[in-house]
Amino acid sequence: MASLTEIRWHGRGGQGSKTASILLGKVAAKTGRNIQAFPEYGPERMGAPVLAYNRISEEKITVHCQVTEPSTVVVLDPTLLAVVDVTEGVPADGKIIVNTTEDVAKLKEKLNFDGEVWAVDAYGISTEEIGAPFPNTPMLGALVKATEVVPYEGFVDEIKKEFEKKFAHKPEVVKGNLASIERAYQEVKK
Repeated sequence: MASLTEIRWHGRGGQGSKTASILLGKVAAKTGRNIQAFPEYGPERMGAPVLAYNRISEEKITVHCQVTEPSTVVVLDPTLLAVVDVTEGVPADGKIIVNTTEDVAKLKEKLNFDGEVWAVDAYGISTEEIGAPFPNTPMLGALVKATEVVPYEGFVDEIKKEFEKKFAHKPEVVKGNLASIERAYQEVKK
């Protein structure tokens, strides 16, 4: 499938990698794309490494297995870089987006990866905008900037609707999450 985009999310239990993949899938579906959004279940517990995946395509998706050769990897917790090979299966022209304050050149060297490496301080952004270190929402903004997998304006409109449904009685949560997406979109660097 020429138009197929495959994304692998690396996080720790409780950081929202599953939620982020599902939100991205919902938004992409509303833009007319075919999608898959799913976690890889195992003995997850709070703080344990977890995986989630997306497939997004203009065409019907006929593959139904975990993503083994993602074009993009999103890392919600930078401590995973010392525990998990996040570059596994990523092609040389792939992208890796990491929640970190580390310099991109040093990060690229640490990963030993020739593709694009992007960095954003998702913990800092979410702490300032949401009031807690939830990296998943800002990482969505960074992902959209790095990949253009969905148009940013349409993404923000649709994600706002999702947040308004989920947090109908907490408008400050909607506002904080949208602000964190916008900041990450603006602040992510390659």
